[in-house]
Amino acid sequence: QVQLVESGGGLAQAGGSLRLSCAASGRTFSTNTMGWFRQAPGLERVFVAGTDRSGSRTDYADSVKGRFSISRDNAKNTVYLQMDSLKPEDTAVYYCAAARGLRIGLWPDEYDYWGQGTQVTVSS
Repeated sequence: QVQLVESGGGLAQAGGSLRLSCAASGRTFSTNTMGWFRQAPGLERVFVAGTDRSGSRTDYADSVKGRFSISRDNAKNTVYLQMDSLKPEDTAVYYCAAARGLRIGLWPDEYDYWGQGTQVTVSS
C-alpha cells in the first residue's frame, strides 16, 4: 500500500510559478511510476506529467510542455512538479498518482494509488 500526500498548491498570478510536492509512504516508492494529473471543475481528470522509476524518463501533456517539469527524489520518497509561466487555464485540483506498472500511463485507470489533491488557482 502506498499513501500519497500532496502539498505546495495555492494562488499564483499568471506568469508566476508554483512547486508541488508529493510525499509517499512505504518502501516501494522507487519501484513506482509516478504521475501528476489535474481536474478542473466540470471536467475529467487529465494527465499532466509522469516519470519512470528512476526519474530518467519523463512525459508531459502538450499543454504544459516547456513550462512544467517533473522530478523525483527516491531517497526522500518524493516527487515534484515545478510549474512555471502559469496560465489561468492551469487552474485545477492537482493529484499525485503512483503506478506499479513500468510505462508512464496517460490515463487515470493506469494508476493504482492517489493523493487527496491540492488546489492550484492562477489569476489573470
